[in-house]
Amino acid sequence: MIKNDLFLRALKGETVNRPPVWMMRQAGRYLPEFMELRKKYDFFTRCQTPELASEITVQPIRRYGMDAAILFSDILVIPQAMDIEVEMKPNFGPYLPNPIRTAKDLDKVIVPDVHETLGYVFDAIKMTKEKLNDEIPLIGFAGSPWTILCYCVEGQGSKSFDKARGLCFTQPKLAHSLLQKITDTTINYLKEKVKAGVNAVQVFDSWGGMLSPVDYQEFSWPYIQQIVDALKDEAPVIVFGKGCWFALREMANSGASAVGVDWTCSAQNARYLTGGAITLQGNFDPARLLSPPEKIKDMVTQMIRDFGKDKYIVNLGHGILPNIPVENAQAFIEAVKSY
Repeated sequence: MIKNDLFLRALKGETVNRPPVWMMRQAGRYLPEFMELRKKYDFFTRCQTPELASEITVQPIRRYGMDAAILFSDILVIPQAMDIEVEMKPNFGPYLPNPIRTAKDLDKVIVPDVHETLGYVFDAIKMTKEKLNDEIPLIGFAGSPWTILCYCVEGQGSKSFDKARGLCFTQPKLAHSLLQKITDTTINYLKEKVKAGVNAVQVFDSWGGMLSPVDYQEFSWPYIQQIVDALKDEAPVIVFGKGCWFALREMANSGASAVGVDWTCSAQNARYLTGGAITLQGNFDPARLLSPPEKIKDMVTQMIRDFGKDKYIVNLGHGILPNIPVENAQAFIEAVKSY
C-alpha cells in the first residue's frame, strides 16, 4: 500500500484535504545535485543506467517531498528502440542524423521487442520503487506518437516542425504508417512500465499545438486514443497536450483519468471545455517560477481556488525551466502542501 496516495485519489476524483502536487521535469536540470551527475555522465548514459535514472528520479523527492515521482527518462528512447539513431548534442538538443522522410527510410524502422531494447527502463523502475519504499506513487511516461514523429522527420527540435507537418500533408500514407509503428511500440512500452511497477502513466503531446484542430484529429488524437484504450484498464492515464485547448473535450471523454492543461488556458475554460467531471492537472506558467517566492505562493493559492481543490492535481503548464532557483521551486511545492 502506498502511504501517501493523494495523487492516486485525485486521479480517481475522490474528495481530498488538499490537491496533490508534482512538477513536470522535476527530476532534472534545475537541481544542483543533478548538475553534479551531468558533469560525469552524458544524457543517454543517465537515461540508460538504471542506478543513475533511479537516483535522479528520487533527488527532488528528497529535497521537496512532492506527492508523486516521475521516472527520469526521455521521450526519445522510443525512436532509439525502433532503430532510429538519436543523439543529444550539448547546447543543441536532440539530433537524429537519419530522419524518416521516404518509404525506404520507413522500411528500416522496427516495432521492437521492448524487453530487448528498453529493459534498462524497467530495471530503473524497479530500483526506483525500492528507493521510494511505497511512500509515494511513481509515474511513467511517453511522448505522443505525433510528438515523436516530429523529431523523427525533422531530425532535430524546431519552433514549427515544418518538415514534419509537410510530410503529413504531402505523404499522409507514409505519416500514418510511421505513427502506427510509434503507437504500437509506445503501447508495448507503457504496458511493460506498468508491469514493472509504475502507478500511473502520462502521455506528453508536447507539439500537438503545432497542428490545426482539424489536422490534430487526423495526425495526433486517434493515436493517443489508441494508447488510452490500451492502458486505461491497467493504470490511470494522464493526457497532456501543450497548446491543445481545442482538444480538451476529446481528452476528457477518452477514458483517461486526468487531463493536463497548459498555462494559456484558464482554469474556468479548462473546466468548461472538459465538462467539469474529470480531474485536471496544471497549469502554472513555468517562467512564473522566476517570480519572488511570496508571489509564487500567492499565485499558487489563487490557482487552487480557481480550479477547486478536488479533481485537481497541481503542476506546471509544461516542464520546469533549467534556470529556476531551488527556493522558488520549494515555494511552489510548499504553497500546495500548506493549502
